[in-house]
Amino acid sequence: MAVELTVVGSINLDLVLRLERLPRPGETVSGGELSRFPGGKGANQAVAAARLGAAVTMVGAVGDDAFADEALVGLRDAGVTLELQRSGVTGVAMIYVDAGGETEIAVAPGANATVRPSSPGGAVLCQLEVSDEVVREAARGADFFALNAAPARRIDIVPDLLVVNQLEHEVVSAGRLVAVTYGSAGAALFENGVEVARAVPPRVEAVDGTAAGDAFTACLVVSLLEGRAHQVALERACAAGALAATRLGAQPSLPTASEVEAILSA
Repeated sequence: MAVELTVVGSINLDLVLRLERLPRPGETVSGGELSRFPGGKGANQAVAAARLGAAVTMVGAVGDDAFADEALVGLRDAGVTLELQRSGVTGVAMIYVDAGGETEIAVAPGANATVRPSSPGGAVLCQLEVSDEVVREAARGADFFALNAAPARRIDIVPDLLVVNQLEHEVVSAGRLVAVTYGSAGAALFENGVEVARAVPPRVEAVDGTAAGDAFTACLVVSLLEGRAHQVALERACAAGALAATRLGAQPSLPTASEVEAILSA
């Protein structure tokens, strides 16, 4: 039986501009190619968890505008149950991607700033693209609460699982389990401050790293909810993140459970 997960977080439309190289401050780089993809860290992680086999509910907000339907396509295609508020304009992310898959991202939150606090209970996953009040209320009453502290800011919550990269870890460090990612060097998992697992991702050719962290987070959460051992869960999460980096766009890049198993067994 599939594990159940509620994701409370952001829903965006991603405008992705592929360039040979990223511009420096004050510089214009021409010759780019523009694509549009559904995104937002909350929606990305909801889609990722659903593709990995979880029964997922997404709590979030979109606007009353033309971008809303585009932003929801991936969630609907993945079979995610939607609990939406609609007001204002849909959140938009402007993403530059260079030839090596490195990114620069700027976000206009739009309707994501209006998400109303709720306590869905059960297993809950949040990020920090919604307000602190929304995150605190989502944590209240959860049987298992996971927080991907991105974009990083201090918040007075001790989640069951904290997921951060090494820079975010300098800002947010509290969690019963803490997963820290180190890019191509992999990730480590700490329980009460003691390292309990470490893994490196499979070697891949990176195309776009936009949703690699979201794939990692969702896979780690789903794997732990499925009762997998810490080491196995972390290895699967690293594999999911690596796979996501091999494809253009956020949600189109997110792997299925069978793809994760295949790359681990290769």
